Amino acid sequence: MINPVIIFGASLSGKLALDVFTSNDVVVYGFLDDDKTLHQKEIGEITVLGHTEDDGFLKLIGKKCDAFVAVESRKERNFLTEMLKERRHIVPINAIHKDCSISKYAAIGHGNLLASGCRIASFAAIGTGNLLHSNTVVEVEAKIGDNTIIGSGSIIGTGAEISDGVFIGPGVTILSGIKIGKGASVGAGSVVLTDIAASAKVFGYPAKPA
Repeated sequence: MINPVIIFGASLSGKLALDVFTSNDVVVYGFLDDDKTLHQKEIGEITVLGHTEDDGFLKLIGKKCDAFVAVESRKERNFLTEMLKERRHIVPINAIHKDCSISKYAAIGHGNLLASGCRIASFAAIGTGNLLHSNTVVEVEAKIGDNTIIGSGSIIGTGAEISDGVFIGPGVTILSGIKIGKGASVGAGSVVLTDIAASAKVFGYPAKPA
């Protein structure tokens, strides 16, 4: 039997996570969010119970509930993930939509969200805390680090390597073997033909510094 899930974050990523868990018939116990204006409100009939460090709800995690971190800020995601490790001795589970296709030879860490239609090919590797929006394709032997966001319909080519903390907009194509440095950003619709340096911001076809 799958445990109910508490979702940390009740904004866009939280709503997406709710859809993913619902697609798998997983019960969402509730949301936790630090925005007090959301407390006791319902999102898709699921209540925002309180703030993210509320001991009354945290004590359920690891015993009666699992946890998923669905906040947009990388810094906050890291903080909440570490807090769960220290206080509850657990790591966030994955949220993988039932319509995803994942090779049995792919490797996926924890705390990732894969929205509807994602395709993960054989021997691809995905780290932790990543958000892959709908219809993302990760080809054979491609690698994605930690805390990266990939927009809808993007294609990560065979053997490409995406470092930690990268932002890839919707509809991006990254060719085979390309390396994207830590903290880089790739604008929507871009086609990446050459390696991108750490922290660089690129856009276009071919992708060039913005």
